[in-house]
Amino acid sequence: MASLTFLGAAGTVTGSQYLLEVDHHRILIDCGMFQGLKPLRLRNWAKLPVHPGSVQSVVLTHAHLDHTGLLPRLVSNGFGGRAFCTAGTADLCKLVLPDAARLQEEDARRANQGRYAKHTPALPLFTENDAAEALSRLQPFGFNRPAPVAPGIEAEFINAGHLLGSAYVRVRRSNATGGTLLFGGDLGRYSRPVLPDPSPGVACDVLLVESTYGDREHPPEDHGAELARIVRETADRKGKLIIPSFSIGRVEEVLYWLKKLEDEQAIPVLPVYVDSPMAVQALEYYRRHAAELDPDARPARGEVCAFCTERFSPVGSARESQQVVDAKGPSIVISASGMAVGGRVLHHLAAGLPDPKNTVLFVGFQAAGTRGRDLIEGAHQVKMFGQWVPVHARIEKLNAMSAHADAGEVIRWLRTFPKAPGITYLVHGEPPAQVALKARIERELGWNVHIPEYLEKVDVAL
Repeated sequence: MASLTFLGAAGTVTGSQYLLEVDHHRILIDCGMFQGLKPLRLRNWAKLPVHPGSVQSVVLTHAHLDHTGLLPRLVSNGFGGRAFCTAGTADLCKLVLPDAARLQEEDARRANQGRYAKHTPALPLFTENDAAEALSRLQPFGFNRPAPVAPGIEAEFINAGHLLGSAYVRVRRSNATGGTLLFGGDLGRYSRPVLPDPSPGVACDVLLVESTYGDREHPPEDHGAELARIVRETADRKGKLIIPSFSIGRVEEVLYWLKKLEDEQAIPVLPVYVDSPMAVQALEYYRRHAAELDPDARPARGEVCAFCTERFSPVGSARESQQVVDAKGPSIVISASGMAVGGRVLHHLAAGLPDPKNTVLFVGFQAAGTRGRDLIEGAHQVKMFGQWVPVHARIEKLNAMSAHADAGEVIRWLRTFPKAPGITYLVHGEPPAQVALKARIERELGWNVHIPEYLEKVDVAL
């Protein structure tokens, strides 16, 4: 027997991290950062239940911070092994990990200068040097090829359609004896632009599947009509449309729809600023890995970029970013972070939220405890840089652009499995969503479903 411990993404959406112990080896599946409420964020600073030096290897499902963001801290605390992932994930990690480290260091420096930190001195969770060392541990593997993650144990990456390089991971013994574990990571969606549909499920004994939207379904596809309305109304008010967005994955889809709507003359041609050097570089990685994308996301003949609108402007330096903040007149600003918890978007929000001409549009899941969640729930003011900022801008949200499968799409994916797993664990979800999805899977599929608790340890056959 082997054991599995749920070190994160149990009863919450973020902090993906699972400890697999087999044959006296320890393998960490994902090493994600907790985000949202303060009690969750404090877990990032807690000691791992096992010493990082005792972990044989790490396996990453994809590059989002809630799946990779604690790898630098793991390395700085003694992890000496390799971190296996796909080539696309390795490329995107080159962006997200150093950027996260810079934000950590900047936040600590700003807190010390402003003397609003509760701890003196304020320290970063990890540094850029830690991130660089973590990147040196990445070991890219292609899809559908077994990677030797521990003696006698292999992991295989299967395309999950959630993000460039995203995968669900099948773990089993190299000699094909014993059971099979399937770590779902984040599940993509069906019939969406940019990325392919999730690959069909494969036979397994133990399945971990996300439940982020387990109690709801995304609105029917409106072919960009709602986004077009928001752009037109904001332009008519002579305001800015500020879109907090995850730098990797979401920016590409936002740009795809803006370009499509421009081409169809459904929206006016406005300046479109991508104020995130990481997002701009991610666009280049998407171009390099175009063979992994849907055909509609590949440049047409004569096009330089499949995502570039007519007045597209990448924003590089902090000075250029401030010029965009100060600029007047209608425009569209896409900036990170997606939940408005840090990054350049905070400067745009601090300047833009007090003005009723402007619109702030959220295009992804907003975890509890984030500024994004506060804003979509009607907050009249939000705190940024130690100051309260009044909210007079219009707040909008588009659920249809989510990269996470909704409840119906999760069920659709589960129906592709050749047989029912022995047990299915629901992870990556808040309790109401998990309870609803558990009931639906049991009712419609008759599967054995369990919702694990944080730090729960279970025996698994492997």
